[in-house]
Amino acid sequence: MLIALHKPYGVLSQFTPEPGSRWRTLADFRLPPKVYALGRLDADSEGLLLLSDEAGLNARLLDPEAGHEREYWVQVEGKPDDAALARLAGGVVIGDYRTRPCTVRRLEPPPALPARVPPIRVRLSVPDSWLALALVEGKNRQVRRMTAAVGHPTLRLVRAKIGAFALGELAPGSWRELDGAERDAVLA
Repeated sequence: MLIALHKPYGVLSQFTPEPGSRWRTLADFRLPPKVYALGRLDADSEGLLLLSDEAGLNARLLDPEAGHEREYWVQVEGKPDDAALARLAGGVVIGDYRTRPCTVRRLEPPPALPARVPPIRVRLSVPDSWLALALVEGKNRQVRRMTAAVGHPTLRLVRAKIGAFALGELAPGSWRELDGAERDAVLA
């Protein structure tokens, strides 16, 4: 079984709560028994999260050597110039790690997404813009750390695609089991 969930902001990518945490968990979504999250999205990130009851899918989808792409839509502070985009695409140093090259592009017009609850902070004196980053790796808070490294902190982060399967119209908090063609798109 392979399930797509549109994980909302404020939800941990696990079923068990963290002691003292204010965040909700996947247990709140009445998912089928014995499924587990394939990868993670931080509590302050949103979007496509896959769950499965099949052993081995985690490694197949998440091993950077497999080159399985994940696309993130990122609202950033400011308007990155071509040099900042080139730095992101070429890989940036975050801590003691250099990220792998990725694909990056501006999202113009901005994506039509449901409003985030709570809304992001808005500063009238600082513009924002949207980028799409396609990565084959997923270090802890990597996209946020990458955009900060080029001077454009992340305001909102949404995973929009895994493989060739897109989040599409799945509403925040909703989930559904994928059919054969959709499963093939994920694993492609």
